[in-house]
Amino acid sequence: MDRNTPPPAVRKPLRWYDYLLFLAAALFVAYAAYRVNDVLVYRWDWSRVFSFVIRYDEETHSWVTNLLLRGLFTTLRLAVWATILATIIGLVMGYWRTTSNLKLQIISRCYVELIRNIPPVVFIFIFYFFISSQIFPAVGLDYIDADDTVFANPILRFMFGEPELLTNFLAGMVCLALFEAAYITEIVRAGIQSIEKGQWEAARAIGLSRFNVLRDVILPQAIRRILPPLAGQFITLIKDSAIVSLISIQELTFLANEVAASTTRVFETWILVGGMYFTLCYSFAVLFANLEKRAKRSRR
Repeated sequence: MDRNTPPPAVRKPLRWYDYLLFLAAALFVAYAAYRVNDVLVYRWDWSRVFSFVIRYDEETHSWVTNLLLRGLFTTLRLAVWATILATIIGLVMGYWRTTSNLKLQIISRCYVELIRNIPPVVFIFIFYFFISSQIFPAVGLDYIDADDTVFANPILRFMFGEPELLTNFLAGMVCLALFEAAYITEIVRAGIQSIEKGQWEAARAIGLSRFNVLRDVILPQAIRRILPPLAGQFITLIKDSAIVSLISIQELTFLANEVAASTTRVFETWILVGGMYFTLCYSFAVLFANLEKRAKRSRR
């Protein structure tokens, strides 16, 4: 066996309590189906809900995405851009948490404690209305022309969605980024502080400044340690993006409410939406797990 090849995984046999858990889960699903069918006298109709995922366009004679799939794409865009912005903020704030500058420590500590000790819904409402009413008009985002070729080109449409909803999208993205950055700050702080003190001292002993030590010695090692929790935070952000449906951001949860109200197919809509969230999050979980295994294998 090559030394770069990891040892084969040892699979443990299923125990009696594993089968008991499977049986309990199956009984719960059967009981829920019984309550819905016989007690609530609910008649399932999946066709009306599936038509909101993808539909056939008579004008173009092709299948096109409908509300739920568009909402899923918006959720993914929100998660990607909010994670990028939150990572930038988290790196800065995480460094400030470890610096010897007392003012920067106070600013970063206040930011983290403020965000982490306010309910997410309250935080989203406060910052959404502040951003929408103060910051966006000041920078001119409220006056974007949706028909302008700069904003209506296919690349920006793919990256940020419909131009006429760009302001709402950016507001939701900033709200999510500010909220998630507080947790990324703590991840970065823990990663930096996990590096042995001797490496700081050795780098300073050869004449490197604190900034050069951080950039050339500490951060390359810390980044490898914080990437797995950052990947997990990205998946968490996908689920947390449902919060912005409360401020009318047209992501998956917001559009699911619209579909459930218009079709009166509440169970079908939310079961389907739950499956879409699960598929998206589980796919990224598997992807990140494989990337982490490859990274560990390359370092051996």
